[in-house]
Amino acid sequence: MRRLAWVFVVLAVLSAGVLAAGCGGDEEATPTDTGTETTPAETTALKVYWLRDGKVWPALREVEDTNAVAAASLDELLAGPTAQEEADLQFTTAIPEGTQVESIEVEDGVARIELSAALPEEPLAQVVYTASQFPSVESVEVEGESYTRADFEDLTPAILVESPLAFEEVASPLNVTGTANTFEATFNYELTDTDGLIVDENFVTATSGTGTRGTFDFTTDAFTVPFDGIGALMVFELSAKDGSRINLVEIPLKMSK
Repeated sequence: MRRLAWVFVVLAVLSAGVLAAGCGGDEEATPTDTGTETTPAETTALKVYWLRDGKVWPALREVEDTNAVAAASLDELLAGPTAQEEADLQFTTAIPEGTQVESIEVEDGVARIELSAALPEEPLAQVVYTASQFPSVESVEVEGESYTRADFEDLTPAILVESPLAFEEVASPLNVTGTANTFEATFNYELTDTDGLIVDENFVTATSGTGTRGTFDFTTDAFTVPFDGIGALMVFELSAKDGSRINLVEIPLKMSK
């Protein structure tokens, strides 16, 4: 199994200015404590939906705190996947470069969106999934046509994990939610730690399946990890024909001791 790593390196460089003549020669200026604390900006967690193996798949975004969450999520969607998402997760987007949101209005459970260009099915699925992630949105109207996620079942993976998302920080035990449309509504999962060892595995039964998408919500056993790093959640079906793993998806997760 390919292991994924996610490391951020922060480097700070401090330069001292040359003091002007008559200001004490080589003495360094002492910073003045103003007594004012810097308050970190509040953020809101959002999802954007890319394509992975031809199916929609969510990714995590943190944006400045806003009440206009639907508009913020579409802004993030139109910005495209990150280099890491492209390289490590093979995320792509079908939304044409230069596409813009001309207006968005959420009223009575409907998100009405006007775009700068008409979109075919794949990018339209990304827009509808992204805009409909919020409880206040029951349907999405694009260019006068109304859509729900059910209209894009052929572009939805058999097992769609909505939480946790790739590279999200997780704790033990792990709660997992999403939707599934699998044979007899069942599928399997494995959770591996930062050393690649399986720390929990089991099968899951969604609320429906075999042609009808249902929901699932399960919690793994408690687990520990040997060191801080990247573990993974894998979801898959077992083929009724030969027992092989099908519809397999691996989700890298940040784990800490």
